Amino acid sequence: MSQAAERYALALFQTAQKHQVTAEVEQDLREVKKIFATTPELYQLMVSPKLSSEKRINLINELFKQGNQYVVNTIQLIAERGRLNEVGELVDAFINLSNDAQGIQDAKVYSTRLLTEEERASISTVFAQKVGKQSLRIENIIDPSLIGGLRLQIGNRIYDSSISTKLARLQRQLIG
Repeated sequence: MSQAAERYALALFQTAQKHQVTAEVEQDLREVKKIFATTPELYQLMVSPKLSSEKRINLINELFKQGNQYVVNTIQLIAERGRLNEVGELVDAFINLSNDAQGIQDAKVYSTRLLTEEERASISTVFAQKVGKQSLRIENIIDPSLIGGLRLQIGNRIYDSSISTKLARLQRQLIG
């Protein structure tokens, strides 16, 4: 992650905290990242040197006019400085700062079916303690190839109790 993205994220985070709009800013930043990720043509246009700075700022204002003003101002600033390619890193850095402040960690839980709220809460309670956080923000991903059980990804840690992994381990033991 670039130092510039981290600095922009920290400045935006401090501003959001000061004005008590951290959750709103985080939600808007996630939306900005999603928009750029799902519409590569827009992203390519925004980072194109052929687009004048004035038109780029006008486009940002038009696209994100419903968003939080701190987010819009930050996007404008990084656009003016030619760093729009670092938007994704800025969003990730902001989310990390926000999560750390709240004692939350993002987690991906792969399962063969959709988890109930009760199961999510139980997983959050157990695994949050293991990673030293208060709770987990769980994204449930359906993966029928697991056959059964769960696979959790929390940061760079993976906890795997899926049947497919157990079968693969058993196969390695039997075959050698």
